Amino acid sequence: MPPVQLLRGQLYRVRHPSGDPKTARVFVVVARQTALLSRFPVIACAPVHTRRLGLDTEVAVGAAEGLLHDSAIRCDGITSLPRDLLSDYVGSLAPRQLDQLNQALRLALDLG
Repeated sequence: MPPVQLLRGQLYRVRHPSGDPKTARVFVVVARQTALLSRFPVIACAPVHTRRLGLDTEVAVGAAEGLLHDSAIRCDGITSLPRDLLSDYVGSLAPRQLDQLNQALRLALDLG
């Protein structure tokens, strides 16, 4: 059963994401919670790729988060997705991974 409310750190499978060659891709919600509580129609998300590049802006994820393969969240690829596409819930990041996500986002956005 998918969560009732979108939360930062949740993973969703999105079918036919715009501009993506894959038929489906998992994305992690990276938007701040106040944006998720608003009625804003798009949500900031980062894509998950099965191929890891070894970048400081990646966060490792896998079976513990509901994925079939070891993968990586790529924080350099933040995109906005329509809210209604985030309906196929996969899993959530653990608190430690959420801290890693925050650090990777700081590096990707050069926030120091």
